[in-house]
Amino acid sequence: MSDDDFYRIQRLPPYVFAEVNAMKAAARGRGEDVIDLGMGNPDGMPPPHVIAKLAEVAAKPTAHRYSASKGIPGLRKAQAAYYQRRFGVTLDPDSEVIVTLGSKEGLANLAQAITAPGDVVLAPNPSYPIHTFGFIIAGAAIRSIPAAPGDDFFERLRLSMHYSVPRPKVLVVGYPSNPTAYVADLAFYEKLVAFAREHELIVISDLAYAEIYFGDVPTPSILQVEGAKDVAVEFTSMSKTYSMAGWRMGFAVGNRRLIAALTRVKSYLDYGAFTPIQAAAVAALNGPQDIIAENRALYKRRRDVMVDSFARAGWDIPVPQASMFAWAPIPERFHNLGSMEFAKKLLVEAGVAVAPGVGFGEEGEGFVRLALVENEQRLRQAARGIRKMLKG
Repeated sequence: MSDDDFYRIQRLPPYVFAEVNAMKAAARGRGEDVIDLGMGNPDGMPPPHVIAKLAEVAAKPTAHRYSASKGIPGLRKAQAAYYQRRFGVTLDPDSEVIVTLGSKEGLANLAQAITAPGDVVLAPNPSYPIHTFGFIIAGAAIRSIPAAPGDDFFERLRLSMHYSVPRPKVLVVGYPSNPTAYVADLAFYEKLVAFAREHELIVISDLAYAEIYFGDVPTPSILQVEGAKDVAVEFTSMSKTYSMAGWRMGFAVGNRRLIAALTRVKSYLDYGAFTPIQAAAVAALNGPQDIIAENRALYKRRRDVMVDSFARAGWDIPVPQASMFAWAPIPERFHNLGSMEFAKKLLVEAGVAVAPGVGFGEEGEGFVRLALVENEQRLRQAARGIRKMLKG
């Protein structure tokens, strides 16, 4: 018997990034210097008071028991307070907030909670893989909609609702987007909520990059729209905002029925995050917020260095307005290679690892994703390697 004999494994293609990751590991094993712009893995660390709270609570004898699956009350209250001050949205910590083990786990378990085999789910293409594969694992069929929040998005949405059988049940959106760095404004969400209410469509909003925006207007939440709680649930994460990726701290908030469904599924699957981690997350949300502005400024500097130095090297990259990623079209002379082979070429000839766009859906072909996770000196070093490759 092979792995492919299992039903759900058959629905999962080989992980697109595995081949590039294996090449990267082999190169480093040979002692080669690889500048890794492939994975969105923050290189910073949380503020000292957050780490101090982790250590303080971990030293308590009672801290090592099972925790609460839906999150300790203080953490759910802290997330509700964040939504109040940041978005002006009022949430009931008991019925409209749940703590997740990062937004990825929450999205996957919500898919399990609300999906029946054969359900149709609408998801952007390209998009973060869990937006589609969380539902594919749960037995759903995926219909693609545009990732960009423009007129074409709503036209395709209307067509999907009219012609898909069975009628679509769930729509997934995520702005600022991973991998494309697209952003949406409040007017988009107002139109989307109206559409969802008219068509009885559940909306799942992924707001993991809420605080990484580079313009003057802060990223909005779908829950700012009146009536959004009737149809929508929103996921956020502490991974990038507070440089806590490895801590696996996220939240789902919004529609009570959806939060209750996720709560019930999670009650069977986990006992919640380690209590000291949850206590430290409370300290992060309720304490000084300097790190948010600092991280935003850090990623903006890196963005500017990357765009400028790569352009000087001969590779023009559209300027991302948010997120910690740049969505870069493959240079014209290498377009015939496709994103996978171009990513391999960058690794071998320039010493730069990137994520091939096809790993985010077939509409990602022709692009690669660049993560702003190396310092400015390393980004300039990457540009020098790219210049040599482009001139070769």
